[in-house]
Amino acid sequence: MSKLFSSFTIKNTELKNRIVMAPMCMYSADDEGNAKDWHYLHYTSRAVGGTGLIIQEATAVESRGRISSNDLGIWDDSHIEELKRIVDACKAHGVKMGIQLAHAGRKCEAENERIIAPSAIAFSDEYRVPAEMTKEEIKEVIQAFRDAAERSIKVGYDFVEVHGAHGYLINEFLSPLTNKRTDEYGGGSKENRARFLKEVLHAVREVWTAERTLLLRVSAEDYSEGGNHPEDLADLINLVKEEGVDIVDVSSGGVVNVAPKAFQGYQVKFAEVIREKTNLPVIAGGLIVEPHMAEEILQNGRADFIFFGRELLRNPYWPLYAAHELHSETGWPEQYERAKFRK
Repeated sequence: MSKLFSSFTIKNTELKNRIVMAPMCMYSADDEGNAKDWHYLHYTSRAVGGTGLIIQEATAVESRGRISSNDLGIWDDSHIEELKRIVDACKAHGVKMGIQLAHAGRKCEAENERIIAPSAIAFSDEYRVPAEMTKEEIKEVIQAFRDAAERSIKVGYDFVEVHGAHGYLINEFLSPLTNKRTDEYGGGSKENRARFLKEVLHAVREVWTAERTLLLRVSAEDYSEGGNHPEDLADLINLVKEEGVDIVDVSSGGVVNVAPKAFQGYQVKFAEVIREKTNLPVIAGGLIVEPHMAEEILQNGRADFIFFGRELLRNPYWPLYAAHELHSETGWPEQYERAKFRK
């Protein structure tokens, strides 16, 4: 059995393999944040295809926390029913389901919303200048994350992931490029820049209790002078991990308008650094498409899971192909048995 297709148990949840579907926005919700038939088809296809863990796309904890007017939402109880329909259908195929709780901060482009950020700095000339968050607004957003985690229990998710990456609100607090505050939520020190994330995690853990698995997604590299690098993120994670972080999902970029030089596995080294310096399991990825490359990363102890994005968009059944390539057994849907790869 390959490492990619070995099971992994964390808390009281067992994943059937180490293949993770990365959260990828579909921009297909209605303007109230409700899931549509597209989401049902999109996620259940990957569940049938053999993915071990699906992390649902960035799902806004506030209306003003959406990236676009067509982002999924979980800021209201009315969102629960349709999300539950999707989650129940996916779990029936043996996949575990996670949700990425998100707030876009200054990168919100939803219509008719007042955008907020730690500091009044626009992402680029094409974006509006956000309002610097007041202490009261900071408390409101923290409460919104808590409420979203509570709704996530009602939906039936196995995992919750707090989105601290890609230049969205939590990432904006963590990075010195975007956090120019002079109070206890900024001021240049890592302790202050980590404070908002720490309070969000604490609030989430009040309802998403200790027996449940909590993920944190981070951007480990800002790709800009004066920004965060993997060692900085490890320090920041070490300041907050006692609030109950179980797994770190390692990505990069997005906090400033700089495109990384991307190639197969370009973010794996970042995950290695964070794994070593935090002693937490990590999910690594970044344009990984080859089963043997994924297997090498796991076998050499560079990560504990591999996330796939574009490859699972191209091929929802990639895990079935990967199992064949790695000479591993994995369960095929009974209806598809006649198409199973033969040795």
